[in-house]
Amino acid sequence: MEDQNQTGKVTIISATESFLAKSLISKFKSNDINTAFLHANIKEIEDSLEDTDLLILYMSDGMDEITDTLVYLKDVVSDRDLGLILIGELDQYNMVKKIIPEQSILECYMRPLDIDLLLKNVSAYLEKNSGENRKKTIMIVDDDLTYMWTVREWLSGSYHVKMANNGVQAISQLAKNKVDLVLLDYEMPIANGPQVAAMLKNDTDTDHIPVMFLTSHGEVESVLSVVNLEPADYLLKTIDKDGLLKKLENFFEKK
Repeated sequence: MEDQNQTGKVTIISATESFLAKSLISKFKSNDINTAFLHANIKEIEDSLEDTDLLILYMSDGMDEITDTLVYLKDVVSDRDLGLILIGELDQYNMVKKIIPEQSILECYMRPLDIDLLLKNVSAYLEKNSGENRKKTIMIVDDDLTYMWTVREWLSGSYHVKMANNGVQAISQLAKNKVDLVLLDYEMPIANGPQVAAMLKNDTDTDHIPVMFLTSHGEVESVLSVVNLEPADYLLKTIDKDGLLKKLENFFEKK
């Protein structure tokens, strides 16, 4: 059984059975950090990233032979808002950053590795980015791209923000990525807000995700038509930045 006092989870990925990579696991676990080891294999990574807060890629010779895995990691880091640390040599780092953009890499530690410094920085990162301190992720679903980008700009300083410009795209993303709240446009073509909310409610993988409707209408009929879907709130699009941030702050405080 895992220590209940552990905060956050670190996953170490390596293309080789590195002694140092394995020793990091023992070091982290001795400091109450939940840690797992994975090979640089897309299928293994895909099946094992649940609840990971931080990825550590232990680089080695032959990184050019796992470019498909690096492309996958680039997408995972972006889609799931995960931190990524690299450990290795300068030439390996230069190769990896051709695929994974530097802005997606928290830090690169060169060998010989200062394990105590790494442990200190990993612990500090997990303290700020896991458990109750984890920055919440909000998905905005709206076919009005101008409005969607405006809301994204309002929220990006306080939340991780994902976007989808139609219901089908939203359902596809939510099936693969965790979010804490969906801001859902009430009126959209093909699949409107209530239809998307109903699909989320009817899927056990997404039925727990709270939804706030965004609408240009304030009619009582619109509100009543979605009561059975149990939305977290129903917001007019005329709400301003401060009003929306306050609504979200109150919502997450209550949760």
